[in-house]
Amino acid sequence: MSTLSITRRELLAATVATGAVALLPALAFAADGDTSVRPFTVDISQADIDDLRQRIAHTRWPDVETVIDRSQGPQLADVRELVNYWGNDYDWRRAEAQLNALPQFMTTIDGVDVHFIHVRSRHPNALPLVISHGWPGSVFEQIKLIGPLNDPTAFGGRAEHAFDVVIPSLPGFGFSSQPKEAGWGLERIGQMFDVLMKRVGYTTYVAQGGDWGAGVVQAMAREAPQGLLGIHTNLPAAIPDEVGPALGGGPLPAGITAEEKASVLSLGNFLKQGNLTYVAMMTARPQGVSYGHADSPAGLAGWLLVHPGFEHWSYGKDASQSPTRDEVLDDFTLYWLTNSAASSARLYWENRGRSLTSASAQKTSEIALPVAITVFPDEVYQPPRTWAERAFSNLIYFHEADMGGHFAAWEYPELFAAELRAAFEPLRSAS
Repeated sequence: MSTLSITRRELLAATVATGAVALLPALAFAADGDTSVRPFTVDISQADIDDLRQRIAHTRWPDVETVIDRSQGPQLADVRELVNYWGNDYDWRRAEAQLNALPQFMTTIDGVDVHFIHVRSRHPNALPLVISHGWPGSVFEQIKLIGPLNDPTAFGGRAEHAFDVVIPSLPGFGFSSQPKEAGWGLERIGQMFDVLMKRVGYTTYVAQGGDWGAGVVQAMAREAPQGLLGIHTNLPAAIPDEVGPALGGGPLPAGITAEEKASVLSLGNFLKQGNLTYVAMMTARPQGVSYGHADSPAGLAGWLLVHPGFEHWSYGKDASQSPTRDEVLDDFTLYWLTNSAASSARLYWENRGRSLTSASAQKTSEIALPVAITVFPDEVYQPPRTWAERAFSNLIYFHEADMGGHFAAWEYPELFAAELRAAFEPLRSAS
């Protein structure tokens, strides 16, 4: 190990131990030695697939809930039907083939092997774009975005709206390796993604993220690495500090508009129903909540389905709905096969005390780069434009979509791609 590596590791350990996470962006990335970009193919053993099915077959189910809705969590009948399908009829090889039909790669950055999909457009002057998923998402969330972004002419768009698309798996998620040390907060992941974009040959690019990906791209915008032109987010950190007490049932701040009041009341009611209690659990004890999820496929599925992004999902009963039952199980199976229940949950612990939706917690006042925002009606909250303008001094795009929720890219990929085309249009001349 080089002297630089030892010094950096010691500094990182001290930074994490003292809680001085603000210093993390200033840490230089160690030279890992191997900066190669290696082709990657998914190849899961049949033994692992058989083990999954056997565990499902031996599931011990809890008793039925005592209510007729989801207020106690995902309902037994729905989860049982989904998991039984998972164990008997679901085909991972189809999902594996879908991934292997795309250009996949692995590269080592800061000691972590980063898995990513990289699809270059056939159209000239395509705008490079890195897209970050969150929890409980994965690269499967964005696969259907690739076509509309990469080849817009096939979807009714124009060639000059094309993107080169890079979709990494977050550290500790999917086929990216699991960090062996603490300190993997938003800033460090943002630095990793900047290194990745430059390693694959881009000098300028844009970034998009929702859920934890929103936190990652906002961290990137705060740091403003050379070449990053701007960001788009569908979960912006736009809630002003004075709104906080009202979310807990306190008085509304003076001078609030009708639209702002509606956002406060909607989000306050959402929180009152306990919809984000899973956040508190993974933030406080990610290891503790993960033992059962690493051992039981049914336990893992039940936990992932707690996420409010699945509130309007029909468990595959509506065949026309996106994502389909198989597509959701692609995502769940990826978590299972890579044993990433604990490593993905640690992202909450790493960023404890830093609400993804709070402007001050995410230090949006430090962001000078262009920011674009799309608000979806079924997302966790709908920030009004007034909040977005206060949070981001260089807001270049703000649009309220007619449909879509937390997993909007999964649900309506062509709509989501159209949002990105419109959002980044002003930045193309600088690329």
